[in-house]
Amino acid sequence: MTRLNGVIGALEQGQRAFGTFAPADMESALWVSSAGYDGVIYEMEHRPWDAALLRDTLQYMLNRKQILSIGSPAPGVTPIVRIPANGGEMNQWMAKQALDMGAFGVVWPHVSTAEQAYNAVAACRYPRRNTAPIFEPSGIRGDSPGTAARFWGIDTKEYYRRADVWPLAPEGEILVILMIEDLQGIANLDEMLTKVPGIGAVLIGEGDLSQELGHPREYEHPEVIEAMAEIVRTCKARGIPVGHPHVGSKNVERVIEEGYSILLASPVRTFAALEAGKKLAGRA
Repeated sequence: MTRLNGVIGALEQGQRAFGTFAPADMESALWVSSAGYDGVIYEMEHRPWDAALLRDTLQYMLNRKQILSIGSPAPGVTPIVRIPANGGEMNQWMAKQALDMGAFGVVWPHVSTAEQAYNAVAACRYPRRNTAPIFEPSGIRGDSPGTAARFWGIDTKEYYRRADVWPLAPEGEILVILMIEDLQGIANLDEMLTKVPGIGAVLIGEGDLSQELGHPREYEHPEVIEAMAEIVRTCKARGIPVGHPHVGSKNVERVIEEGYSILLASPVRTFAALEAGKKLAGRA
């Protein structure tokens, strides 16, 4: 089976995955799709939610020459979407629209409880009766696969087979990423990872976390560093990849040493951190 999701592909092989944040627009799609990243997170938490713009952005990622060269019908850089809703808002409809447009994953901001984590995974799964081999978390995603299947480059039947959450479903291509960015989330993280199967990765929200700790954007403050380290320790103990959202050429070596599996560079067109990180991770 050809893996369509490049981020999952890297993680499955025991490698670190590299990505960036970018605004959802056509210009971003053109430069991101030809960069050396495994994936891109389209930033729609702090930007207006516009499903039609997201749909057009994804279509501009398609490059027929690139698709032929990599031997996969999907784009070479995997698109994932950070939605606006916090975990506590339980807004499944945003995840549904992102997935229906063809996204390969959803980043859920401010997830702080096991209930919120369950909602995030369930929103990314289609419903199945409780006799299905993988029933829990019980899916609640609405059925409208046409645009997504077209974008993935597969037929609807195969889309249904692969449009499930990894690693709960081994063939799944959808990555559920929870953002842990407050003290409540840290306190409940082990419960989330223990009780909610289908969480693909955790991403640290160090900006909001540093705010709550009283050291806004002081990312080198000992309290912030220790809180982040606790998240990494909890995730590693449960075998869950953890991502760092602010990787640059100055901190990439430290970030790798600290055990992060997903490295996200700032949304700029300079690739120094990407190149340095891949070299340090043995992927140059």
